[in-house]
Amino acid sequence: MTGTIKKTVTLSPKVICLLKKGVRMTAPFSVEIGDEVNPERIADSSIIYGAARIYGENTLISPEVKLGFEGPVTLINCQLGNAVELKGGYFTNSVFLNKSTMGGNAQVRSGCLLEEEAGGNHCVGLKQTILFPFVQLGSLINFCDCLMAGGTSRRNHSEVGSSYIHFNYTPRQNKATPSLIGDVPRGVMLREPPIFLGGQGGIVGPVQIDYGTVIPAGVICRQDFKTGGIHWTSLSSLEKKKDSVASASGGDITRKVKHNIEYVANLSALRQWYHHVRREFFMQETYGEALYYGACRVLDEALAERIKQLRLFAQNIETSMEVVTKKMEKIYPGSVSRTQKQFLQDWPRMEAYLSGNNEEKIGLKKRDSFVKIMQRLSNKGNSYLESIHLLTPAQTREGTDWLRSITKNIITECVNNNPDASRRKEK
Repeated sequence: MTGTIKKTVTLSPKVICLLKKGVRMTAPFSVEIGDEVNPERIADSSIIYGAARIYGENTLISPEVKLGFEGPVTLINCQLGNAVELKGGYFTNSVFLNKSTMGGNAQVRSGCLLEEEAGGNHCVGLKQTILFPFVQLGSLINFCDCLMAGGTSRRNHSEVGSSYIHFNYTPRQNKATPSLIGDVPRGVMLREPPIFLGGQGGIVGPVQIDYGTVIPAGVICRQDFKTGGIHWTSLSSLEKKKDSVASASGGDITRKVKHNIEYVANLSALRQWYHHVRREFFMQETYGEALYYGACRVLDEALAERIKQLRLFAQNIETSMEVVTKKMEKIYPGSVSRTQKQFLQDWPRMEAYLSGNNEEKIGLKKRDSFVKIMQRLSNKGNSYLESIHLLTPAQTREGTDWLRSITKNIITECVNNNPDASRRKEK
């Protein structure tokens, strides 16, 4: 005789609490809420479709958020602004501002900040990525360790085509490869023409790409584009292969170091922008304070990550120079070895400066003048995006000049004060 085992399935107390609060769940028995999650940080107008796992004491879900419409969602210590849509996938330690979206089967790992109305379609992988307002990613994309801006509205936005990759890991096993696609001083003003990166292509970081650039589909970009327009690259433009032992040493590191410093400088400027400009606008929203501190945490961690990767880069150079110095001398000119030695000598000073929050002391008069302008717009009830669009050309230049003074100062202190760099400039 076979017995029947009956098991009573009940909803968890957190799920019951959220249902009573007004959160809509289409399959509440498939929703798992961590004990550490604070129900007060989940708005009653949010919707959870199907299966979801929500963890983390810092998790924040603002009004009208939609989760899981295309598939199951795992959400860990993320902060979501108003009307964010995460349609399916894995999301951790990142911030999504108002009306940003992500399609199904996404994987958004730590250190990402998607600003207003930015987003991607299905199967997008991000980590340590910052997207300014309106930037859109296609499908089947891996876009880690980069910052992208450009565009003026949801209809006039920067775009990354499907099947695109930002190559962020080198044969020398380092990630000192962040790419600036646009910049912070001009990008925050939402006045610059969009950037288009055609599908089935990629970027070999670190590179810098200016506003208005169009890179056709199928192109692997290995160089900087400092002027807008349509750019082509081909296999014939690649450098000739070099001895693998020499490649292990890193070769001429001048460009890579400079690009890393410029990336950190832009992150520092963006952090100041959040501290002194964006804060007032966050505080107007119901969950704005938590969203603001989440964004600041992401920026702090982004800066720490880039400095860490530069530190590891320096350690790798030091190790490789001890092994291959003699072979390097046969392949590279003596200036390459001198450049590497100079960087190793300068790195402790550079790291101390980059870690010292020195941007807080730069351009104070310009900052205070511009902040007053933004505060007046905020006090009139304008949203952040509305206020940016209301700025006059002269006011826009004032804000850009403040942020540019930060980036220039940091670059000067870390790169242009390098004696070896100064000597090369004199020649």
